Amino acid sequence: MKKKPTHRRGPRVPGGLEAVYGVHAVRALLERGESPRELWVQEGEAGGRLGDLLDRARARGARVTSHPRDELDRLAQGAAHQGLVAFCPPLAFEAEAALWHRLQGWTAPEAPLLLVLDGITDVHNLGACLRSADAAGAHGVVVPKDKSAPLNATVRKVACGAAESVPVYQVTNLARALARLKELGVWITGTAGEAETSLYEADFTGATALVMGAEGKGMRRLTRQACDGLVKLPMAGQVSSLNVSVATGICLFEAVRQRSSTPPAR
Repeated sequence: MKKKPTHRRGPRVPGGLEAVYGVHAVRALLERGESPRELWVQEGEAGGRLGDLLDRARARGARVTSHPRDELDRLAQGAAHQGLVAFCPPLAFEAEAALWHRLQGWTAPEAPLLLVLDGITDVHNLGACLRSADAAGAHGVVVPKDKSAPLNATVRKVACGAAESVPVYQVTNLARALARLKELGVWITGTAGEAETSLYEADFTGATALVMGAEGKGMRRLTRQACDGLVKLPMAGQVSSLNVSVATGICLFEAVRQRSSTPPAR
């Protein structure tokens, strides 16, 4: 009689903690000031290659243990762990007050670039948007308290370190927060398929908040009304829209392109 195939389950994450995969993600975690409780490192050369990082984690009180590669593979379930997995308390959103404090005391040579996500409830989309925000050098992501995906382990996994490096500010009322951004000199640009202005006609060189709405529904009515202007992605093919994380990357890197050719304001 043929035996049924056995499916080995991945190792269990220690209770109350979340797994963070990969060298960049763990480094970002430490640079942010967070302290992992445990660190699993792949047996063999990984321990020597990651020596400095492991020493920093130990100095913060992390317990470092060696594990076979297949055990890390099963734990990561497809994520690129690069021989390193950290276990730490769940991520928390940055407070709304922290956003206002940061903008009021702005000292960076470049103007603020913020990504605002309205109604993005899918954790994979949130993670991908955070990854694009990090790659584009965005200074923060703003999400509403309602109608938003949580900052959970899946977001961390998809974001590949961006969830630890890009501050995510949670605001109680998004329309009111956008009005506050305007008072602080930030130009609010929303994205909508029916907009008359192309993305490539907009000006992102100044202080900018780029607003992306949920797939299908787009931005909510009050969010749309709070925008200073609306832009659209020019679509040449048969599809009428793009995945929100793809559209986010395109929009953010148009801002990067414009800013890279414009000297910083003095």
